[in-house]
Amino acid sequence: MPSYAVLIAAAGRSRRFNDPSYKKPFISLRQKPVWLHSVERFQKRSDVKQIIILISPEDQEDFMTRFGPNVAVLGLDVVLGGDQRSDSVCNGLKYVKDDIEFVAIHDAARPCVSEDDIEAVFEVAKKTRAAILATPVTSTLKKVGEANKVETTVARQGLWEGQTPQVFQKKLLLEAFQQIGDQKPTDEAQLVELAGGEVSIVKGSPLNIKITSREDLRLAQACMDAAPKPKFDAPLHPFADDNLFR
Repeated sequence: MPSYAVLIAAAGRSRRFNDPSYKKPFISLRQKPVWLHSVERFQKRSDVKQIIILISPEDQEDFMTRFGPNVAVLGLDVVLGGDQRSDSVCNGLKYVKDDIEFVAIHDAARPCVSEDDIEAVFEVAKKTRAAILATPVTSTLKKVGEANKVETTVARQGLWEGQTPQVFQKKLLLEAFQQIGDQKPTDEAQLVELAGGEVSIVKGSPLNIKITSREDLRLAQACMDAAPKPKFDAPLHPFADDNLFR
């Protein structure tokens, strides 16, 4: 059975979240911080041998004060990210154990990903070396120019919206970082594309939303209510209620 490391990306600036006290991965959702929901989706898998949380240097002291017990009990590694997502992932890769074969990157702000979708994308990545969850675009797309005027309608055929987790053979990901130079891809799939690699698409679920604004918290709650219940949902951590650390 291949082994996997999971990088949980929580180093973003959360500019659109507009909360003076919390960045979006650290806000409470169902009495747990959002990032912990994401971690627990992977913690239950026997093939996941390492989980790394990528956080901003400016959040380090606050994160460890609030969540140090969770980190210790779950055996997580905390790694400081960089200015861009690609910098954070590159930093995280340096701490992946030598014997691990595959790396999955997951947004901390996607707490609703299902166990079945994780299983599906892991399996495809195992066969193809690179796979991501995505959903086909269903809405009409407009390219908008100055003064908010529509320039053209974009054909949606063949367009998919990328999600996470994105899963890659570790060697492939490391080689891609070496090849791209100063380019700053927006996700790891683009990184591999820029290096000439191929990435497989695994159809995900619209419920796997990314929390961007405070309004998305209510939507995430509804998605959790609608999603299949986890196969095992015992408490895996102490001090689950984020409000304890206000």
